[in-house]
Amino acid sequence: MKTKFLEFVEAILLEALGQTLYMTVIATLLATIIGFIIAVILIVTDEKGLRPNKKINVVLGTIINTVRSFPFIILIVAIIPFTRMIVGTSIGVDAALVPLTIGASPFIARVIESALKEVDKGLIEAAKSFGASGFQIIFKVMIKEALPSIVSGITLSTISILGYTAMAGSVGAGGLGAVALTYGHQRFDTQAMIYTVVTLIIIVQVIQYLGNLAYKKLS
Repeated sequence: MKTKFLEFVEAILLEALGQTLYMTVIATLLATIIGFIIAVILIVTDEKGLRPNKKINVVLGTIINTVRSFPFIILIVAIIPFTRMIVGTSIGVDAALVPLTIGASPFIARVIESALKEVDKGLIEAAKSFGASGFQIIFKVMIKEALPSIVSGITLSTISILGYTAMAGSVGAGGLGAVALTYGHQRFDTQAMIYTVVTLIIIVQVIQYLGNLAYKKLS
């Protein structure tokens, strides 16, 4: 005979876990790609960059800071029309990917930008003296040297995105956040809340462990 815990896991928790992992992984990948592009543009157009352009750097930096200033729950609501235009709906896990990606991209961009700025300027000057192109300096010198810090930053970003998925669950995105709200809060089911929180803690521990492992290997 199945216990209440097993019934809850099979009927509700496993599906919600799958939705949360789907949102976290896909949003992290998309946000990392976008954030990487933004970070490279910021580094290149910086006053000490390879192609200084104050106008582009200031405008892009302002946009990033503006998006970062939005609390995530407000961002979800604010871009509902845009979300509907992209995926056709504002409810569900696919719809949640839009605000998750938009919300996380500026943060990841700043993380990567900071990591790239920490690269020893002597290495960059040495690469220039050997006739390296701008592309080679960025990808073969700066990114290669900054990779451990970038991985560490993306690990923290992934954990933040996991937290965002819980908030997205409160507005119809599904996942563990929706389970905690529907069963734990609205139905006053303490056990359901505990199961959900413990599951989130385990996911965070796994993400951090994998991130630390990757950091050590790259270092």
